[in-house]
Amino acid sequence: MMEALHDVLAPFGPQAAHVRELWLLTLAVCTVVFAAVLAALLFALLRAPRANAQSPPGLSDLGRPEPGKRRSVIAAVAASTLLLLALIAASIFTDRALARLSTEGALRLEVTAHQWWWEVRYVEPNVADSFITANEIHVPTGRPVIVTLKADDVIHSFWVPSLAGKKDLLPGRTTTMNFRADRDGVYRGQCAEFCGSQHALMAFFVVADPPERYAAWAAAQRRTASEPTESQPMRGREIFMRSSCAMCHAIDGTTAQAVRGPNLTHVASRGTLAAGALANTPEDLKRWIADPQQIKPGTYMPATRLAPEEMDALVGYLQTLR
Repeated sequence: MMEALHDVLAPFGPQAAHVRELWLLTLAVCTVVFAAVLAALLFALLRAPRANAQSPPGLSDLGRPEPGKRRSVIAAVAASTLLLLALIAASIFTDRALARLSTEGALRLEVTAHQWWWEVRYVEPNVADSFITANEIHVPTGRPVIVTLKADDVIHSFWVPSLAGKKDLLPGRTTTMNFRADRDGVYRGQCAEFCGSQHALMAFFVVADPPERYAAWAAAQRRTASEPTESQPMRGREIFMRSSCAMCHAIDGTTAQAVRGPNLTHVASRGTLAAGALANTPEDLKRWIADPQQIKPGTYMPATRLAPEEMDALVGYLQTLR
């Protein structure tokens, strides 16, 4: 499985740093208020007169003015109001700081959330340079990224805690968010809005590469699938094309052009399968193809029953798609 950073307190981009600062300020204010409330409660308990079951009701204070206690209550209300206004102001300043991220020369992505995987389209000025991948996003370090967010079915939420805050994806509506990764690395993202029974298994990964490495990766992704040259992968491609696989998936350069499931043109280059549910190994790929409901109950992908040698050939072909 891919090792990735997933920590809101470890920001590696300006957007995540702004969110972290707001979170720390909110935590500090709430801690102070909580401590003050506990101190006031303790003080009241220690100052209260002691009584037992035989003590008469204490009615002597009824109707007597208590200017000291009134001032204490007014001071507490005023302090609470000022702290809430300070948090509102901090939230507004954080929003403005998030909006100030320069997007000059930004990489543009279009992310569509499905139950339960992520479709990622790289939108280039030259349409011929655009390409599609799934569940794994590569970005160049230090370059801003503009992400257009869409949902295919229900509400989802795009969240990479070390790079940016959350943003909902709404069916029938388009939202956007911007972020920038300032350090090379792999950052784990997760759907942050409950979206069905497999919500917890709807992860994705953002891989921040040096610009030259990113350019090489993007160039490889633009290429169509290579033709298998050995007998087993050739047999696997035949199985793919005649089975239900080709009814849901696309492999660029072949007749498989369905869009119901993830694009598999370069599936072997990805670190995980099924939106982070499995490592991308031949063994896990066989398990996933044979019975995906055992791994991700409710997924739309049906089981594919194949003889062992047919499964080996199919997986052998998919492993050539790099």
